[in-house]
Amino acid sequence: MAEQSVVPIDQMLPHKLPLVALMGRPIFPGIFTPIMIGNPPDVKVIDEAVSGNGLIGLVMLQNETENPSITDLYRVGTAAKIVKKINLPDGGVNIFISTLKRFRIKKHLHDTAPIVGAVEYLEDEEDETPEVKALTRALISEMKQISENNPLFSEEMRLNMINIDHPGKIADFIASILNIDKADQQKILEMLNVRKRMEQILVFIKKEQELLRIQKKIQKEINERIEKSQRDYFLREELKAIKTELGMTTDAKSSEYQRFKEKIDAFHFEGETKETVDQELEKFSLMEPNSAEFTVTRNYLDVIVSLPWNEPGPENFDLAAAREILEADHYGLKDVKDRIAEYLAVRKLRTGEAKRTGKTGKTDRPVRGRSFDKYPVGSIICLAGPPGVGKTSVGRSIARALGKEFFRFSVGGMRDEAEIKGHRRTYIGAMPGKIIQGLKITKTKDPVFMIDEIDKMGVSYQGDPASALLEVLDPEQNFSFRDHYLDLPFDISRIFFIVTANTLDTIPPPLLDRMEIIELPGYIDTEKLEIAKRYLVPKSLEKNGLKKSQVKYTKDSLLHIANGYAREAGVRNLEKNLDKIHRKLAIQIVEEAEAAARRPGGAAETASAVPGPQAVNFAVDKKAVEKHLGKPIFPEDVVKKADRPGMSLGLAWTSMGGDTLIIEAVASPGKDGLTMTGKMGDTMKESASIAMTVARKTGIETYGVDPEWFEKNQIHLHIPEGATPKDGPSAGITMATALLSLLRGKPIAGQLAMTGELSLTGQVLPIGGLKEKTVAARRNQVRDIIIPKQNLRDLDDIPVHVKKSIHFHPVERFEEVLAIALPES
Repeated sequence: MAEQSVVPIDQMLPHKLPLVALMGRPIFPGIFTPIMIGNPPDVKVIDEAVSGNGLIGLVMLQNETENPSITDLYRVGTAAKIVKKINLPDGGVNIFISTLKRFRIKKHLHDTAPIVGAVEYLEDEEDETPEVKALTRALISEMKQISENNPLFSEEMRLNMINIDHPGKIADFIASILNIDKADQQKILEMLNVRKRMEQILVFIKKEQELLRIQKKIQKEINERIEKSQRDYFLREELKAIKTELGMTTDAKSSEYQRFKEKIDAFHFEGETKETVDQELEKFSLMEPNSAEFTVTRNYLDVIVSLPWNEPGPENFDLAAAREILEADHYGLKDVKDRIAEYLAVRKLRTGEAKRTGKTGKTDRPVRGRSFDKYPVGSIICLAGPPGVGKTSVGRSIARALGKEFFRFSVGGMRDEAEIKGHRRTYIGAMPGKIIQGLKITKTKDPVFMIDEIDKMGVSYQGDPASALLEVLDPEQNFSFRDHYLDLPFDISRIFFIVTANTLDTIPPPLLDRMEIIELPGYIDTEKLEIAKRYLVPKSLEKNGLKKSQVKYTKDSLLHIANGYAREAGVRNLEKNLDKIHRKLAIQIVEEAEAAARRPGGAAETASAVPGPQAVNFAVDKKAVEKHLGKPIFPEDVVKKADRPGMSLGLAWTSMGGDTLIIEAVASPGKDGLTMTGKMGDTMKESASIAMTVARKTGIETYGVDPEWFEKNQIHLHIPEGATPKDGPSAGITMATALLSLLRGKPIAGQLAMTGELSLTGQVLPIGGLKEKTVAARRNQVRDIIIPKQNLRDLDDIPVHVKKSIHFHPVERFEEVLAIALPES
């Protein structure tokens, strides 16, 4: 190999060059090309070079970076002469350069922008041998083949390649136009031996030729498929013409038409339905399969024939069997079970009456459009209660008990009425609403439909889904429900609708009026104990691969989980905690089995076997519960108490069930009146103002409080857990009692809780959610509850075991509240 030589001085190339970093690919000598420069430091280098000798050094970056230094550059680059510079609007420049010589950076003169280096120029190591000449011809010949098959190679490129006579320059030119990785191009740039450079270029040319061969093969296959598709189309058209001449109409469209016609005839439509369906069927028969309208009509007819237009089959009216199914699936829920029993009893009596009088006519000859008689057949029930009390799961049990198909969909967050009533067929991608879709899926006219989260629907520019449900859930309208897509009257009055909600406050009153409300309050600890024993523990054991015989819970341990870790109204967190315990037991079983397998003598038997859970038994007591779940979230010894002057204990209703509420009041010197904190809502703030007025009047008139005391003191009323929003009027007597306790400097009597709205004249008005509030009071070990007298009727709805050991004090006036909470002594 010849020694690398430095360019002679008479070449007039300076040994000190400003360097421009290239992010794309290296540029080879002997090329005339444009370059766009956008980096401000590099633009400055270009400007200085243009004002000087016009020479710059182009070096590729090893790793792309925003502010490169000289150490980020490769050692070998290309010297270039700036021929022309064009300033761009964005501050960058577009330069046309003529590249001259390779160089190697010898010394760093300025490491960062503007980068300047001392360079030495490199000469090609030429070898005038026949092999080099043969390689030159081979390169030109191979590149001609590539350029002829690649439209990206211009005629100018082909001419340049032929006119270059120097082997090294030919290799550089080809390397600059081939689709080669930039790291490989840099290696070629650093190759000074012309023969080796040409051999490497030839390898890359062969790879490019192989890619072109594969590309041509793929293109040929695609063209053949297109030609075959066109040929098949013409043959099918010819075959269709031949079959038409012979009277053989067996194409796909004809078979679909026949299928639709047979099903439509079997339904025995009448009136508007028959007229519309016959028109659509005739239109379908006249359409070309390639037309856009053909698919729309076919989909419409497919929906028509998929719906259950005929009367449903005989129903299961076995009341005892239905009760047995409901009892087996759910604990408690007496109101729901009684309502299903009532439904079955009524249906059985009405069916018997219909058979005796002969009023079971055809589908399309009903009284007022109904298929059974003049009264609604279905039922619309709204199950309202906090999360986790079994609203959704009871829907499946109701379907099982009635022997009907079940379909569930959620309207939570729904903002488009088309989800309920469907899209009009004029829209692309139109489809029926959820009601018609459900009937299509269940294939029966009297299924059980569950509409979940009805209290969480929204309103948008696309309509109001709650208003769309008015027709669905109205017995006076739903016997001729008209879906926008179907645009035909369809009787959905036989559907048993079950609607679920966490709260009734957000449901529009017209929609609420159409439903029968059954409230599902939260469970107390004894109910959770029974639910855990009967349902949750067996279900969780099976889910986690354990057997009933190997895990035994004590009564105290289950109560400890319910009270210490899952004190919400439902049982969802109770189930999660049971799952967590069982997963930890599963780990223990597997680890013991694997340890046994590793012991001498045990590996052969158990190495490939699944661990046998039946060999391990666990007794889960309170200590084991805390071992697996950690310390209780709700310690049993933490009970809310109003044991100081200015404090009272109230009861609140939330969407998660009932809860206890501490009211605190303190006085301090000042003239700011009443300050309220604790994230109270507007209604609660108004109630607090009323409580303050009543307390002030009562304090002055009854207890002899000096009126000037209110002028000299500021009262601060606070409800702890300040991050939780609170609202409603039912804390009126609680806040007034706290204020009077503060004025008298006397705590309220015993473990007493209260709930009731307070009027400005001292009347105690009724409240809601008494059952949930009583459950919360019992959980907080409350023994006495003051309630409005008008709520006495609600005590009958509270189970006896919930009311047990709790004394209710019905009151009509605030004076009665004070006699109980702050008695004279």
